[in-house]
Amino acid sequence: MAGFELFGFEIAKKKKKNKTFVTPENLDGATQVIEGGGIYGHYLDTGNTAKDENVLIQKYREMSMTQEVDLAISDVVNESVVHEDGRPTINLFLDQTKQSTAIKEKIVTEFKAIMKLLDFNRVGSDLFRKWYVDGKIYHHIIVDIKKPKEGIKELIPVDALSIQKITEITKDKDPVTGVEMVVDTQDYFVYQPEGSINVALDGVRVAPDSISYVHSGMVDNEKQIIIGYLYKSIKPFNQLRMIEDSLVIYRLARAPERRIFYIDVGNLPKIKAEQYLRSVMDKYKQKIIYNASTGEVEDQKKQMSMLEDFWLPRRDGGRGTEISTLPSGQNLGEIEDIEYFRKKLYQSLNVPISRIEGTEQTSFNLGRASEINRDEIKFAKFVAKLRHRFSQMFVDLLRIQLLLKGVIKEEDWYDIKDNLEFIWTKDSHYAELKNNEILRERMELLQMVDEYSGKFVSDDWIRKRILRMTDDEIEQINKDNRQAGKGDPDDFDIDPNLVAPVDIHR
Repeated sequence: MAGFELFGFEIAKKKKKNKTFVTPENLDGATQVIEGGGIYGHYLDTGNTAKDENVLIQKYREMSMTQEVDLAISDVVNESVVHEDGRPTINLFLDQTKQSTAIKEKIVTEFKAIMKLLDFNRVGSDLFRKWYVDGKIYHHIIVDIKKPKEGIKELIPVDALSIQKITEITKDKDPVTGVEMVVDTQDYFVYQPEGSINVALDGVRVAPDSISYVHSGMVDNEKQIIIGYLYKSIKPFNQLRMIEDSLVIYRLARAPERRIFYIDVGNLPKIKAEQYLRSVMDKYKQKIIYNASTGEVEDQKKQMSMLEDFWLPRRDGGRGTEISTLPSGQNLGEIEDIEYFRKKLYQSLNVPISRIEGTEQTSFNLGRASEINRDEIKFAKFVAKLRHRFSQMFVDLLRIQLLLKGVIKEEDWYDIKDNLEFIWTKDSHYAELKNNEILRERMELLQMVDEYSGKFVSDDWIRKRILRMTDDEIEQINKDNRQAGKGDPDDFDIDPNLVAPVDIHR
């Protein structure tokens, strides 16, 4: 493996790492390989990590195709990514960075180029949904090696089932203490086309800079694999499915009223009695069905199912032939258990219970902020967390684009990446209603404290504490008032020579 050439490109300089006895913490679900066995030996011997991860991803995708889970995922995606005509889905702000204005403009330009490569303004919600369901998303970064200054040429999506991140750890025994020390780590990806068996023949080793990889941030500490946001919903999902199926089976079995025929067979022997009973059944019993495939009405008398009538023989000395009715189920309309598991599923998906159809709080409330449901606040924070996590994809792609084009140097990136601010577009209609509500509340407070202005509080205090104005906004308002000839005389620039003297003896 030491002489194996990495497919792709690397732009980061390899840093010298200090020796430590602590094995690096697995924060991205990478398969850790100790130098010696290599990735091929590791996969052939204990290749359960990638298998378990792929089984989970397939389960996530299966769940996402069902009605309840799809509705919950749609709520999350629609709240996270908003597409509106004429407005970019995400904007980049660099107000906190220390770079020059020219560098900031170049960074914003390259960010727009990346968004165009992803076609995010059109299919951003699809990419976000894919990442949310799988718990991870990969893109192969295509760069012209002969012309790296031209930056990223193309971003090709990679199926999460076909690629795995590997961390190769090199250890060496300390000659003094005898403790094994970690002296080096190397990250790369192994791409294995779906359906291939032999990793040594079919696997492709790819450089880390050639792959854009963003995961959910949640790691199963026991199996050391990345788990998706649907992981904790697997159990309530299965419980809901089982309770629904059992309810359907029970209702099919207990819904109809069935008749019980007691046929008097007298002193006939057992075999003769059964033959007589069968003849009576065939004589009076008919089973008319509708064949949906052919559109014909058919008569079937072959078998008796548990949903049909019961024919029971009765010996001499009984009450003779009798027909009675077996009542149907009496609690077929109760679905409290279904609703319980349904709410439990929505809770595991981090979607407010009030959004479930049929509940008392299904209608959307556009009232005051004090009337906002607590679950909606938690949901908004969850969406903000998802956006922040997903934005790591833009950070990684932007870094590679800026370094390839020579806009910045590697050491400058550490100052920039911590000050990148991604502003996600919000629904303009509800955002406007919210802003109007906030402004209304401030104006009502302004009327309440107006009588105390100049006595207990100053105008500046009111502007900053009540109206929440910044210093720049206050200065701009004062400037506008001076131009309009309004405002406090102290705010005006008045020439003292133009003011007439006042006779204090008058």
